[in-house]
This record gives sequence, C-alpha cells and structure tokens, in this order.
Amino acid sequence: MRLRELTRQITGIPIPKQYCPLLHGASLLEATVSRAQLFTTPGRINVVVNQDHLPLAKEQLKILPESNVFVQPLNRDTGPGMLFALLRLRQMHGDPVVVVFPTDHYVDNDRAFIRHVLRAVNTVTQMPDKVAILGIAPDRPETGYGYMLPADPLGIFESAYSVESFTEKPDLIGAKDIISRGGLWNTFVMVFRLSRMMELLFEFVPEECAKFMEMDATPANAAEAYQGLDSWNLSTQVLALIPQHLVMIEVSDVCWSDWGTRESVERTYRSLNIVPFWNSSNSVGALSPEYLNIDSGS
Repeated sequence: MRLRELTRQITGIPIPKQYCPLLHGASLLEATVSRAQLFTTPGRINVVVNQDHLPLAKEQLKILPESNVFVQPLNRDTGPGMLFALLRLRQMHGDPVVVVFPTDHYVDNDRAFIRHVLRAVNTVTQMPDKVAILGIAPDRPETGYGYMLPADPLGIFESAYSVESFTEKPDLIGAKDIISRGGLWNTFVMVFRLSRMMELLFEFVPEECAKFMEMDATPANAAEAYQGLDSWNLSTQVLALIPQHLVMIEVSDVCWSDWGTRESVERTYRSLNIVPFWNSSNSVGALSPEYLNIDSGS
C-alpha cells in the first residue's frame, strides 16, 4: 500500500511492489528468485503468493515447477504465510533445512550475500535447535525495521552471535539506543530446520497452529477457513519472544535495504548515483489486461 503511487507511476496501474520492475527492468520477486538460484536449483525453490496475485506471479515464476508455487487464499501477514509454507514443505520434503528469502529487499551483491546464507546454513547444521537470522549494520536509526542486539560471540563461527533481544520496529529513541549498543537490522532472511521452527510455533502460537492443522486435514475447505483467520506477525509474536533460540549472522560487506517505502527505494538509487527512471521520464509502462484487476495486497 505504501508504494501504491510509485507502482502506479511506473506501470500505469497500482500493483503489489514485489511484482513491479523497480530496478534494471526486474521485479523484486524476479531478483529474489535469481538470488536464490545462487544457493540452490529451481526445483528446490518454493514461493508463497496470494491467490489474487497469481496472474502477476505466474508470469514471473515460469522458471519454477508449478507445484513449487504455494498459493495462499488470502494475505494474513507473515505468521500464517510462514506456517502455510512450512506445512507444504513438510509434505514435500519431510524435515529439510529451510532458508527464507523475503521478496521486498534490495541487495547489491548477491554472491556475497549468499556466502553469508551458507554460513547460516552451516551454523544451523551444527546447532539444529537454533534459528539463524542475517543482520545488517544500520547506517541510520530506522523505526520501520526490526533489530537484533547481539550477546556473546559464537567462537566456532565467524561473525555469529547469540542474541540478547529482538525488537520489532522500535521508536526513534529505542532504535538509537539499540544501535549504540551494537544492534543490527533484522533482514528476516532466516535459516532453520523445519521441525524446529514448527516446535517453536506450536509453543508460542498454539491456537493459530491448531487452526492450520485443521485446514491441513481438510484442504478443500482451506479458502473458507482462511476467511476466519486472524492476521499475526511472526516477528512480534514469535521471534521477539525467543532471543535465546536465535543466532545472529553479521553481514558486513553487502548493501541491503528493505524496499517498503518510496523513500527507501529512492535512497538506494541515490547511493548508486542513478536517477530514478520514473523521475526522468513522463512515460509509464503498460501491463497486459489480465493484470488490471489485481488488488495491491500487502
């Protein structure tokens, strides 16, 4: 919703930001899938999309097997989205190590970023009860991001730390305080063993998990059951409550940004010394007619 006017300016109609060609002619979804391919093969990449986004998503996900696109009936925030995907992955793969890549991030060096993801995978492989999260050193007090405050370094792993606290979207004073104590931005790029994350979800959001298990048992009723689901956020309702189960992997050689606002997108363009193409031309792109009824969603 916050990028509705920008996506309208670029494409002629408001579309969800992850499907909009915001840089170098590629959408954030396409850039994320391309980044993930440096980590694994297309057959092991799965994408969660909302039902009303599917016409846009299908065109951008042709490289993936159709069965790897998990279609969620409705958007109910990151908690249900994650649980929905994990149950599907469990059916398909049993108990794999899962890597989560959000689709609304800018990363300037994909190969360097994936090297840190591999460090996180190695950490979780050796510490299977932990959830590893990549953290970025802040360059400003940003109230729209989450923060992790490191505790003791894990000596056997490079730039890896136990986590003292996890704070989602603090106020300005709180953000400055966390940064002054060495806190890092939470990228929400996570690595964990599927069974471990399921254990944590059942412990901290048992009622929400029970609803999903009921839907899993009767998939034909999933669309109707989704209507009655409450939205809940994985960061605030789970991750913020389990710092003792987290490991922070510091990423120090990559420029990263959560493109949640027009300001954040244009800040990145300025850092690249590029004039945003939507500010240098009066023309807008055109999308084919089947995209016209897509709601902007989340």
